[in-house]
Amino acid sequence: MVIYDRRDAREFEPIDRRPDGFGWVAHPHETAVRASHAVRCDDGVWIVDPLWAPGVTDRIDELGAVAGVVVCFNWHGRDADRFARHYDVPVFVPDWNGMSRVVSRIDAPIERFADRFGEGESGFELIRCEPMAGWSEAMAYRESDGTLYVPESLATAPTYTVGDERLGAGVLRRLDPPRDQLWPLEPDRVLVGHGAGVMDEATRALEDALAGSRRRLPRALLRNGGAQMRALFAAVRD
Repeated sequence: MVIYDRRDAREFEPIDRRPDGFGWVAHPHETAVRASHAVRCDDGVWIVDPLWAPGVTDRIDELGAVAGVVVCFNWHGRDADRFARHYDVPVFVPDWNGMSRVVSRIDAPIERFADRFGEGESGFELIRCEPMAGWSEAMAYRESDGTLYVPESLATAPTYTVGDERLGAGVLRRLDPPRDQLWPLEPDRVLVGHGAGVMDEATRALEDALAGSRRRLPRALLRNGGAQMRALFAAVRD
């Protein structure tokens, strides 16, 4: 099984379906299980860290007019520019220096923003996470409905979780999980950049991931260390 499937997707697998949006996996069989999201807000539909797949725009159109495309991690350029050109909207990127890598790889108009998507009417506020050099991550939280999006530090893909974890930290984040940023939150659902989201008892899953990540590091290294290192090298080569 490949870490990242770089071929054009032939179909997509819907995930995280709900009245205000959905997620999808363009390459369900890849090890990284890269997930994309579309969410309807008061100011329109926002497409987050997306990968292109045939037919997915038809599904997005059912939600309403697209306000913009957002990139929330400096390694998640993915197909953001293709969606932006399709909908004639900008790609929105946090105005942090650490996001310069992804900006240089996007072939579409870019708008930088500070704390919230667009003009702030989306309801999502950004939580800045830059734990190490080369890692610039914008987690997004909408308090009105308890939606949390974590693009990279936590995920549900098999290379992130161990044991009975429903949400796990990547090996590089196990010693320093995003506790300061996420511990105060009580989300009703956690959407992630790798794998299906946690839609039930999300706060409990988040607390377990944050509290137990260090303790489970040896097990995570044994089970997931090799795959995560291969994923890192594959990303760097791109």
